[in-house]
Amino acid sequence: MPTTKTLREGSTRKRAAILSAARELFLADGFDRSSVDAVAARAEVSKRTVYDYFGDKRNLLRAVVDAVGQSLVTTVRRTLDDTLAGVTEAGELEDALVAFALRIATDMLGSAEYATLQRLVRTESGHLPPQDYNPMADTPDEAIAERFAAFAEAGLLDAPDPRLAADQFLALTFGVALDRLGSANAAQDARVRPLVIEGVRTFLRAYRDDWGRGGTIRRGR
Repeated sequence: MPTTKTLREGSTRKRAAILSAARELFLADGFDRSSVDAVAARAEVSKRTVYDYFGDKRNLLRAVVDAVGQSLVTTVRRTLDDTLAGVTEAGELEDALVAFALRIATDMLGSAEYATLQRLVRTESGHLPPQDYNPMADTPDEAIAERFAAFAEAGLLDAPDPRLAADQFLALTFGVALDRLGSANAAQDARVRPLVIEGVRTFLRAYRDDWGRGGTIRRGR
């Protein structure tokens, strides 16, 4: 079927049903063995509706992967709000950052959504866009950077480049675990937790002027 035509936005319910059906079939049978007919039957829509909404099976696979990625981005933003939104004092920062990082390392990296994303990207990479394709893009990093910018404005962090601070936070926490253990999933590997905690402390030694010296936090810069 051609993919250059204008696709229909259509019914939110039908779109969600198609994505759910395609996800189940791609995971169970693989992309090549999953037909559009089977997706349509499972979603209880016509084959024409699948093509009208998604164009072809490759576009449908990408839509499934993008939807899972967006769900994970939502989890990151919700976790940021739950753990960091109420921080107003420097003394609260370590515990809050540890709580955030460990929630990501368990609730997100140990979730079915994350496992689904990893599996689809790994097994169906030949049917997805080129290697630089990232269904989560830079959105989680940017969300963390926004929070660090707010902390810097309040004087809780010394972070003139919040995006660099976010990148280094991720490298010191999840990056170290990935390099050393091959996974940052704290739900499956107890060794992840101490690495994440030490990563947070190392980050704060670099980005908080008062860390370990009893100094005064600069506010309202």
